Amino acid sequence: MAQKPKRTKSGSAWMHEHVTDPYVKKAQTDGYRSRAAYKLLEIDTRERLLRPGMTVVDLGAAPGSWCQVAVQKMKRQGRVLAIDLLPMTGMPGVDSLEGDFTEPAALTWLAGKLQSGRVDLVLSDMAPNMSGVMLRDQARQYELCELALEFAVQWLKPDGAFLVKVFQGVGFEDFRRQMNTAFTQVLIRKPDASRGRSTEVYLLGRRPRAEAQTTVTSASEQV
Repeated sequence: MAQKPKRTKSGSAWMHEHVTDPYVKKAQTDGYRSRAAYKLLEIDTRERLLRPGMTVVDLGAAPGSWCQVAVQKMKRQGRVLAIDLLPMTGMPGVDSLEGDFTEPAALTWLAGKLQSGRVDLVLSDMAPNMSGVMLRDQARQYELCELALEFAVQWLKPDGAFLVKVFQGVGFEDFRRQMNTAFTQVLIRKPDASRGRSTEVYLLGRRPRAEAQTTVTSASEQV
C-alpha cells in the first residue's frame, strides 16, 4: 500500500494561511475566482484604469479573477483577450486562449484578434513555474516581464497603460529602468491584498513613449 506523502511544516503553514486569509474568504463570498481580484480592484480604484468600451489584454489570466474585474468595471462594454498556460473556464465578454505567451503561436493569436487595432490596457500577472532556486526563478520572472513589456509597447494606444507584477530583488531596478524608458510615467503599487511578507509589487506604466514604440515596431518587422 502506497504511503501518503508527508505534509511539510511549510506546506501546512501555507494551507493554514490560505484558508484563514480574509481575502480568500471574501473572494468566495463575492464570487471571484481568486483573491487576486482585490489587487486589481484596489489599484483600479486609485488609478482609474478600467472604463467601458476599452480593449484589455490579460496575460497570465487563469483562473480569471482579473478578467472578472475587467468585465465588471467595463460594464460588459468592451473586450478582454486573455491567455494562460493553464485552462480557464470561459466567461461572457472574454476571449481566451490556453497557450504559452512566450511562443509565437500565442502572439499570432493575439495579433489576429486585435486585427491591427490598438489596446487600452495590458495586464500581466504572469509568474514562472518555481524551481526553488531563487536566482533562476527571479531571472525567469523578469524574462516574462520583459516579453510582456515588449508586447505592451508594441500594441498600446498613445494614452494606454501597462500593469505588471514584479518581485523586488535581483533584476527589479533594471526592469524599472526599462519601464521608465518605455513610458512617460511609472508608478509602484503594493495593494493591501498582496501578502505583507511577499516581495510582490506592481509597476504601472502610463503613456508609452513614441520612440519606444518605434523601436519595438522596427525590431519586430525585421524578425
